[in-house]
Amino acid sequence: MTTSDRAALLVLADGRFPAGGHAHSGGAEAAVKAGRITDATSLAAFCRGRLHTTGLTSAALAAAGALGLDPYALDAAADARTPSPALRAAARRLGRQMMRAARATWPCPELDALAAAFPRGAHQPVVLGATARAAGLGPEDAAHCVAYETVSGPATAVVRLLGLDPFQATAVLARLTPDLNRVAERAAAAARQGIDALPAASAPLLDITAEQHATWPVRLFAS
Repeated sequence: MTTSDRAALLVLADGRFPAGGHAHSGGAEAAVKAGRITDATSLAAFCRGRLHTTGLTSAALAAAGALGLDPYALDAAADARTPSPALRAAARRLGRQMMRAARATWPCPELDALAAAFPRGAHQPVVLGATARAAGLGPEDAAHCVAYETVSGPATAVVRLLGLDPFQATAVLARLTPDLNRVAERAAAAARQGIDALPAASAPLLDITAEQHATWPVRLFAS
């Protein structure tokens, strides 16, 4: 990776990149209400489980996008791997927002074409993969971005939801570094084998609680 590529990766992975992720908890809000996340230890367990299931699946989709695989087929693959209507809608909202940020940051014809093909938004990992490609990044980079986002979103949300010490939340993320690396490597390796080889790991409890969360009249996060 060149210095310029490393800088692009930092921009894309930065939580301040205006892709809309700050409005989503990755299922943490429902888990907090159900009493499954109560402290740093239970947050770590939640993040690890999310990372090795839906995180792996999303990271592989993004890695495939960074490789230049057919984005229309990838979006269909993402749809098939997202059984929850609420999570499909959230993924497309996030994809639409990421596309706006990506086209302003790394304008290119490929992103324009993808935006035109999916005016309501492609799945966020697919857009992230295309964005990584436009930024000159590779599949491992895209996979690492998604893997990190998979755990950093819930960790940040729990700081707000529980008043968890942000130092503890950051320590959780730091201790997950080996898992992040393994998931990103596995995702990129699968992407190189083609769309049919992409993982389809799932987390049924996240799907169920996402549907419940979508019906709440009052909530802090969109998902």
